[in-house]
Amino acid sequence: MTAIIAPSLLSANFATLHSEITMLNQSDASWLHFDVMDGVFVPNISFGFEIIKTVRALSEKTLDVHLMIVQPERYITRFKQAGADVLTVHYEACDHLHRVVEEIKEANMKVGVAINPHTPVHLLEDILPELDMVLIMSVNPGFGGQKFIENTYNKILKLQEMILECGSNTLIEVDGGVNLSNAGELISLGVDVLVAGNTVFSAPNPKEVIHQLASLK
Repeated sequence: MTAIIAPSLLSANFATLHSEITMLNQSDASWLHFDVMDGVFVPNISFGFEIIKTVRALSEKTLDVHLMIVQPERYITRFKQAGADVLTVHYEACDHLHRVVEEIKEANMKVGVAINPHTPVHLLEDILPELDMVLIMSVNPGFGGQKFIENTYNKILKLQEMILECGSNTLIEVDGGVNLSNAGELISLGVDVLVAGNTVFSAPNPKEVIHQLASLK
């Protein structure tokens, strides 16, 4: 199988955002990934509703919004209004995860749950049948350009077993340190969605890198 490629806008050049989105529209990327950070859940602050609205008006792609924020349930409706198609919240940030998942579904978005590198995948066992996607963080969240954490491979295998066991169609997404060297192995283990930031936007020809990633099986 080939994976969905989701370039991370966190690594884009915001001085030329229109050009970046035009390039992505013409690329083999299927999704655009947004890392929304509040400076509380993670030690960084990124963009919010207005950037997503701007990109929604320009982009032909699925908007994949990853909330690295506390109390994400406060903003579900606003992210829907901004243009999110897929909304992912962190297991570690939700005291009442099932309720949050149901609220995202009721807002007519696909729902994902993300887990940090230290969080074992078995903690998602009860909620897994309700999810459209699980996002495995392969770096500590908060900053781009970090090194891929090798234990991610083991977590993917475990999660794949859990998905098969419960008979769901839940997608597996991996975010952090994804590049042309490890993307093939990730796909072979069952990863459905690859988030790539620096690998794409730091390349001399980002569109060609996206094409190479999208061509891997």
